[in-house]
Amino acid sequence: MSNLMLDSKMKAVKCPSTEELTNCAVVNPQDLPDSIKHIVVTTSKGQFVFTVKSHQDVIPSTIGFSRFQRKWATLSIGQDIDVRAYQFDKKFEQTLAKIILEVNFYQMKSTTLEPYDSDAMAREFLEKFHHQSFSVGQQLGFKFEQLPLLILIVKKLEGADINAIKSGVSSAKSRELRIGQYFSNTIIVFDKSEGSSVNLVGKSMGKTVHHSIINPDWDFQNMGVGGLDTEFSAIFRRAFASRVFPPEIVEQLGCKHVKGILLYGPPGTGKTLIARQIAKMLNTREPKIVNGPEILNKYVGESEANVRRLFAEAEEEEKRLGPNSGLHIIIFDEIDAICKSRGSVAGASGVNDTVLTQLLAKIDGVGQLNNILVIGMTNRRDLIDEALLRPGRMEVQMEIGMPSETGRFQIFIIHTARMRDNKRMAADVDLEELAVLTKNFSGAEIEGLVRAAQSTALSRLIKASNKVEIDPEAGEKLMVDRGHFLHALENDIKPAFGTSSEALELYIDRGIIHWGEPIRSLLEKGVILTQKARSGFGLVSVLLEGPPNAGKTALAAQLAKNSEFPFIKICSPDDMIGFSESAKVLRIRKFFDDAYRSELSCIIVDDIERLLDYGAIGPRYSTLVLQALLGFLKKKPPKGRKLLVICTTSHRQVLEELEMLSIFTKIFRVPYISTVEQLIAVLEVTGVFSEIQIVAIAQIVASRRLFIGIKKLLETIEIAEKFDEEHRVLDFLKDLEEDNFLFDA
Repeated sequence: MSNLMLDSKMKAVKCPSTEELTNCAVVNPQDLPDSIKHIVVTTSKGQFVFTVKSHQDVIPSTIGFSRFQRKWATLSIGQDIDVRAYQFDKKFEQTLAKIILEVNFYQMKSTTLEPYDSDAMAREFLEKFHHQSFSVGQQLGFKFEQLPLLILIVKKLEGADINAIKSGVSSAKSRELRIGQYFSNTIIVFDKSEGSSVNLVGKSMGKTVHHSIINPDWDFQNMGVGGLDTEFSAIFRRAFASRVFPPEIVEQLGCKHVKGILLYGPPGTGKTLIARQIAKMLNTREPKIVNGPEILNKYVGESEANVRRLFAEAEEEEKRLGPNSGLHIIIFDEIDAICKSRGSVAGASGVNDTVLTQLLAKIDGVGQLNNILVIGMTNRRDLIDEALLRPGRMEVQMEIGMPSETGRFQIFIIHTARMRDNKRMAADVDLEELAVLTKNFSGAEIEGLVRAAQSTALSRLIKASNKVEIDPEAGEKLMVDRGHFLHALENDIKPAFGTSSEALELYIDRGIIHWGEPIRSLLEKGVILTQKARSGFGLVSVLLEGPPNAGKTALAAQLAKNSEFPFIKICSPDDMIGFSESAKVLRIRKFFDDAYRSELSCIIVDDIERLLDYGAIGPRYSTLVLQALLGFLKKKPPKGRKLLVICTTSHRQVLEELEMLSIFTKIFRVPYISTVEQLIAVLEVTGVFSEIQIVAIAQIVASRRLFIGIKKLLETIEIAEKFDEEHRVLDFLKDLEEDNFLFDA
C-alpha cells in the first residue's frame, strides 16, 4: 500500500466521530505506511496539506475528513481526490515560531460568557496537535473543558530558525509562512473573531481589534460648546477615558466603566447641548432620548415597563456579546420628574417610587449592565433621590453653571459666526465688550440676545403703515450693528440670574442724600465690606438697623448697587403677602439657591422682622422662617462663590431676643435726622426752599428739638413744594409739628 499513498486516487468520506476533533485526515491502516505523517490533497480548488492518522473504521482507499476539514478544502462526500505524501523541510524552514488563531463559537446558540483561559487552551492545544501541519485559512474544531465547542481558523503563521524555536522566543527576523509544522516551543496566540462574544482571558490572548467609541470625524475644536470646555473635559476624563482603551486593558485594571452622568444647573446653561454633543462625539448607535414625564403612564405597571424597554436592547446585547457589546446611551431630560426622593411625592400609588426603583435596578442592580451610559439633566439636583447619586450609578455629577466672561465671548462667537461669515455684522460690534456687558447671562439668553439684535435690525427696514412694506434695498442695507445689540440688551433680554435693576431704582428713586457723618461713614464702610466679600471671604452679612423711615432700605439698595455684583435680588415681605410659612421658606431658599449659582451675588432682605411675621401684640413670630434665615445667613456659599447679604430692620431688640444679631458680620445704625445742620443739608439738596427760607427755617428749628427720618422729611418737603411761596416755610414747619417731628425742647 505504500506505493498507493505516494500518489493515489482516493475518495473523501466522513471521518469516525471519535476523530472529529483530532484535526487529522483518517485512513485505513492498510493504506498508511509508518513513514508517512502528512499528505497533500489536490482538488479543483487547490492543494491542502493534512496530518494523517489511521483508524480501523475507515474503508480502504478512502480518506475520512471532519466537517471542519471538508469546509476548508471544499470537499464533498464521495468526491474523488488525488493524494500524495508530503514532507516538511528538514532544515526547519517550515517550523512554526508562532501561530495566530481566530476564535469563535461553532454554534451561536451555545454561546456563554464564561471565561476561556487562553493559557490553559494553549497547553491543551499543544497536547492535541503536537507535530501537526497547519496552513493559513485552515479550520478546526476545539473542545475546551465543559464549555461550548469553538471553531479555530488559522489567521497567521510565522516561521523562524531552530535556535529561536528551542529558546522559546520568536526570531526578530520572523517571516510569514503559508504552511508550517507545530512544535512544543511554537508560540500560540488566540484572537477573537470580529463580533465574537467569546470571553478570552489570560496571557495567550491576542489584542482584540478594538473599534474606538469616538467618532473618527469628530473635531473637538468645532464642538460648539462655548464656555464649557472645562466641564466637557472633566466629563470625558471621568466617563469615556476607560472606554477608549481595549476591553482587555480595562479588565487588567479591574476597572468598571462609569454608567451615569448627571448634568445640573440653571436653565439655559448648556446641559442639553452637552448631551447632544456627547451623542454626536461617540461612534455608537443612535442614543435614546426621553423626557422624564414621558416615562409615566396612567396604567398600573406601564411606567416601570417603559423603563425596562429603554434598557432591553442593551440587556440583550450584553448577554450575547459580553465585554464586546457596544455602548448604549440613554438620555433623560428633566430626570427629576421621575427620580424625586422616594416618599416625597404625595399619593397612594407610589408610581414615582417604583419607577425610580426600576431605574436603579437597571443601572446597578443584581443583573447590572456594563454597556450603558445614562445621561440625566435637571435644574433641581436637590430633588433627586440620593440613591441615584452614589458611585456606580450617576457618579459623575457636573454642575453646568453660568458662563464666565471668556465663556460668554465664546458663545457670542458661536452664535454670530454665520453673520460674520456673510458680512452681515457691522465692524463696530465688539464681542468682547458684549461679553463684559452680559454678566450672568446664560448661553440661551446670549443666543436670545443675538436673535433680538437681528430682529431689531430687520424691523428697522420694514415700513409699517396701513400695510407692511419692506424696503426694496433691504437685502443690501441689512447689517447688525452695535446699536442693535445695545437696544436688545436694554429692552428685550434680561438675565434670569441678573440684577433686579427696576426694584433697586424704585428704592432709591429720590437718591441718597449725604445729610451727615452717619451716612458718609456707612457708605464708606459698606464699600470695604463689599471688597471683603469680593476678595473671597465667602459670606459677608450686614444689618442696617434703625427707626422706621430712616432710609435703611434705600441705603441697602445703594450699597448693593455700589457693589456692581452681577446678581442682586431683593427679598421683601411685600412679595410674600398671603404666603404660608412653608411657602415663605421655599421662596427664601430659592433666593439663596439662585445666588449660589452666580460667582458674585448680593441679596437684600428687607424688613426682616416683617418676614418673620413679628407682631408686637402677642408677640409672635414664625419659627420656620426664623430657622431658615438663621441657616442661610450662617451657611457659607459653595466653593468659588461669594455672597453679600444686606438685611434691614426697625426692631433691633426683636432680633436680639431671637439671637440673630450674632450671625451678622457688621451691624450699622441708621439714625434719624436730629440737628439743624443735617436738616439744612437735606433742604439744600432738594432745592425746594430758597436760601433765605432755609435760614429762616434753621433759626426756628435751632431753638426746638427735631427728630425725623429722611424718608418722612423728603415726603414733607415734597408736600411743601405744592404750597404758595409766601406760606411755604410756615406750612412746612406746621406739618413737622403736627406729625410730632418738631417739638419744644
